[in-house]
Amino acid sequence: MRKNWVPEICYEEDSNGVSSHIPFIQVPNGEEMPRFLLIFESRETGEYEPGEDGEPLPIFDMELKQFADMSILKEKLNSRAYDEVRKCLGLEPLDVATKKGKNISETIRNNLS
Repeated sequence: MRKNWVPEICYEEDSNGVSSHIPFIQVPNGEEMPRFLLIFESRETGEYEPGEDGEPLPIFDMELKQFADMSILKEKLNSRAYDEVRKCLGLEPLDVATKKGKNISETIRNNLS
């Protein structure tokens, strides 16, 4: 394992320059996907400060956010606690979401037949 490997969030672009809305992290051999990520949310305040040459530079508010690997939570929490986490994130309970996913897959298979 590399001691200083830092995950990099990337977006795939097609030949027309259109970017995917789902990012990926290229994990090097011998490394593991992080169990959680720390990401700063950055927003302009609408205020400015002078730069090195006196030019106005926007001021940003930075707030640290944390993102967890849901598969780890699913593995380590009981189903009630895991569904409570899903609810807090605006997701349906796992059994409801699974049934809906199966119905969608079945509809797709039927349409392809």
